[in-house]
Amino acid sequence: MKSLIWNSDETIEIVEKEIPKILNDDDTIIKVTYSSICTSDLHIVEGLVPKAVEKTTLGHEFVGIIVEKGKNVKLKIGDRVAVNCESFCGKCFYCKKGYVNNCENGGWLLGCSIDGGHGEYVRVPFSNYTLTKIPKNVTDKNALFVGDVLSTGFWSAKLAEIDKNDFIAIIGAGPVGLCCALCLKYFGANKIILIDVNDFRLDVAKKEGLADFIINPNKKDVINEILKLTKNRGVDRVIEAAGAKNTFEMSWKIARANAIVVVPAMYEENQILPLPIMYGKNLTFKTGGVDAFCCEYLMKLIKNKKISTDFLITNEINFDNIIEGYHFFKNNKDKCLKIAVKY
Repeated sequence: MKSLIWNSDETIEIVEKEIPKILNDDDTIIKVTYSSICTSDLHIVEGLVPKAVEKTTLGHEFVGIIVEKGKNVKLKIGDRVAVNCESFCGKCFYCKKGYVNNCENGGWLLGCSIDGGHGEYVRVPFSNYTLTKIPKNVTDKNALFVGDVLSTGFWSAKLAEIDKNDFIAIIGAGPVGLCCALCLKYFGANKIILIDVNDFRLDVAKKEGLADFIINPNKKDVINEILKLTKNRGVDRVIEAAGAKNTFEMSWKIARANAIVVVPAMYEENQILPLPIMYGKNLTFKTGGVDAFCCEYLMKLIKNKKISTDFLITNEINFDNIIEGYHFFKNNKDKCLKIAVKY
């Protein structure tokens, strides 16, 4: 089968690999139908993810069809499924508390330390927990982002503990930031401020009704605009979804005293937490990788037309063109949100 792998010299290539086999009783073999390229995939290729294993098939955001399963798997051969970006056992200390990102037996495996979804077939461990069945009235593309970027948006929105009257600033209007806004709107938020230097992405947010206010830092002073909107207090909640050089600093500067700052962003460099400067603000920071435990709930919301992430797909390509897709995704942020890769 064809698979996309990465090399230590920061190149990617399509190679032939054997179709994976069942190794454990809770494994499934999935025939991939659609996948997507994620910024985390680029981080792996660029050598920024220490746990990533060279030559591993990339990809952790994908959907497909079960073609083989272990004897303990409850789903059936032929079921269409969305795959969680995290592999988790459901039984360890962290899983029982809902902290599936820190599963003692799993974590971020697919596309990182074991072969992922940028191949024609993939072995998925812990399938009773990692897979979500796709309903008949939901297409594969409708469900494509359930296991990663939509879960991240939902998790981040929940961590923010919002009140509908809160002013909520989202830094970054990429796929994660837009999914945060989508979920905040579902929770009833009506004062969302979206901050990004990319007018294309801000325009998408306006068109989809995901932002009540937008700020482009290249055109307006962010702090001054925030203070105007919030009676000189700052915002009640911040979600930092950009991970750029100065966006962490921005996140705590625009927050009011006693605010919550949620940081789902992945950074390429260490960030500074200047505690003496922010001491009196009494901020609460919530950071880290998504606990993607809500996929079944999100699938129901999509089934019932409560939310939709279809607008994120700005490009669609065939798997044979996935290398070009990686380059386009990396270099065309003013034209591209998400690429759907068809198999």
